[in-house]
Amino acid sequence: MAEDEVTPEQLAAIAAENEEPEPVNYKPPAQKSVKEIQDLDKDDESLRKYKETLLGPGVTSADPTIPNVQVTRMSLVCEGSPKPLILDLKGDLEALKKQAFVLKEGVEYKIKISFKVNREIVSGLKYVQQTYRKGLRIDKTDYMVGSYGPRDAEYDFLTSLEEAPTGLVARGQYNIKSKFTDDDKHDLLSWEWNLNIKKDWTD
Repeated sequence: MAEDEVTPEQLAAIAAENEEPEPVNYKPPAQKSVKEIQDLDKDDESLRKYKETLLGPGVTSADPTIPNVQVTRMSLVCEGSPKPLILDLKGDLEALKKQAFVLKEGVEYKIKISFKVNREIVSGLKYVQQTYRKGLRIDKTDYMVGSYGPRDAEYDFLTSLEEAPTGLVARGQYNIKSKFTDDDKHDLLSWEWNLNIKKDWTD
C-alpha cells in the first residue's frame, strides 16, 4: 500500500472519533473602550494604579487605519525539528497553501500564534483549527485564547501539547484551515496551511 493511501472508511472512523461537542452557551460582556475604563473611578488612586498595571499608562496612539488585532505569525514549536517551522501571516496568505511543514510522526509539538493588540481591549479571542485529509474533515479544535489590552509588544499564545499521528495510515498530507476570532465572531484572520507527516524529518 502506498504511503498516502488511506481508505474512506478509515477517514470516516477518524472523523467520527473527533465529532464536535455541543456548543457552549456563552454571552460576551458589553465592550468598553480603554478610555472609558480609565475614566471610571479616576478619583480612586489605588484603582487607577491597578488599571494602569493592566492597561498601561495611557490610551495608545496606534495608527487608526490598521486593524485593532493583527495576527503576525504562526509557529510549530517542536524540540526535534531540524529547522524553524514558522509561517509569516503578514505576507501572501495564498502562498501558504502551496507550502507544507514536514513533521516526523509521533513527535510532540505546540502551535504558537503571535499577535498584536493595537488600540482597544479585545475579549474572547479564540483560535479555531479544522484538519482535512483528502477533502474530508477529520478534526476540529477550538482554543480559548482570552482577552487582551493594547500594548506595543506582541502577545504569544501556545496551544496544549499535541502529538503527531503515527503509522502507515497516518502518514501523508493534511490540509489545515485556521481562524482567529473574537467575542463578536469577527474573523480577525483566516489562513490555510499544510502538514506533511513523514516517517522521518528528511524522508
